[in-house]
Amino acid sequence: MNLTIAKDQLLNGLQSVQNVVSTRTTLPILSNVLLRAESKHLELTATDLDVTITCSVEGTAKKSGATTLPVKKLFGIARELASSEIDLEVDDKNVCTLRSGSSFFKIRGLGAEEFPPLPKFKEDKKILMPQEKVKGMLKKTSFAISTDESRYVLNGIFFSLKEHKLTMVATDGRRLALVDEEVDVAANSQGEFIVPAKAVNELNRLLQDEGEVEIKFSDNQAAFTLKDDKGNATLVITKLIEGNYPNYRQVIPAETKERVTLMRDEFLHALRRAELMTSEKQNSVKLTFSKNNLAITANSPDVGEARESIAINYKGKEMAVAFNPGYVIEPLNALTTDEVFFEFIDELSPGVLKINGPFLYVVMPMRLS
Repeated sequence: MNLTIAKDQLLNGLQSVQNVVSTRTTLPILSNVLLRAESKHLELTATDLDVTITCSVEGTAKKSGATTLPVKKLFGIARELASSEIDLEVDDKNVCTLRSGSSFFKIRGLGAEEFPPLPKFKEDKKILMPQEKVKGMLKKTSFAISTDESRYVLNGIFFSLKEHKLTMVATDGRRLALVDEEVDVAANSQGEFIVPAKAVNELNRLLQDEGEVEIKFSDNQAAFTLKDDKGNATLVITKLIEGNYPNYRQVIPAETKERVTLMRDEFLHALRRAELMTSEKQNSVKLTFSKNNLAITANSPDVGEARESIAINYKGKEMAVAFNPGYVIEPLNALTTDEVFFEFIDELSPGVLKINGPFLYVVMPMRLS
């Protein structure tokens, strides 16, 4: 293999794939990136056997071929090079000679044939969506993924493809975020699956504001092909979480008594200020709804107290309800609308956050001390 490539092209490619590489692996090949050079491009692939990322960048191959090289070493070298062009040459023992300006390196690699092969997907189970929509949906749900490994089915986002809709749900048992978007789902492309948090984090990082994403899935894996307007593609393949996702519909209150319109930015900043006066022991913020007023208070004996009020349009009876402030701040951070709607029944029932759009967030209250 013999290749000439611009430094920034190689860096972009390595940055796209290297996050999935584990530093603590017993298999040396999993510390390496697979490089496959063909006429006008270089394809890079990295995997930890759970998540695999492939992308291609521009380069000129004088001799096509494939090898694998230690990804962290290669990235470190490329980043520090002074010259903007790199020549890579690999011999039949997988030793790579790298030249750039006056710099010279020799890196020992491993054969491409040792690298785990990519799984194949059938063409029938797939949908196409704008990247921007999928990116927005992940942003509005991923913060609610559970980190409790004993409830492993909650350690990801539940995808449901049904009735011409893609629904995404994430919950950790104390709050639940749900978003759906219309999409063209063929009868044989209907299905449900759970995408693990690691793959969600990579998608959050790689999805762009333009271009399309093709989602394919099988019984135990899913593939996301991110295509930009120039015809470049990045592929993210992930193993799926096995198990049955709980019935999330029963958590969503069928009806609520009160609905208050709030300015998202004002509400968010008031909660952030109140959160400063909470502690690990006393991690709650009280929302008191009274005639045309919302009082936000935090009080922890070892820290101090904060009080603030927001003018609202409210005519119902006075009601106080307490929440973990972080659980209300996170969805507000993920949203972009000016207005949000807060719905509630009483002090002990879940609060519901909605917008003028396909988003719903349920949060369990805390006991008022």
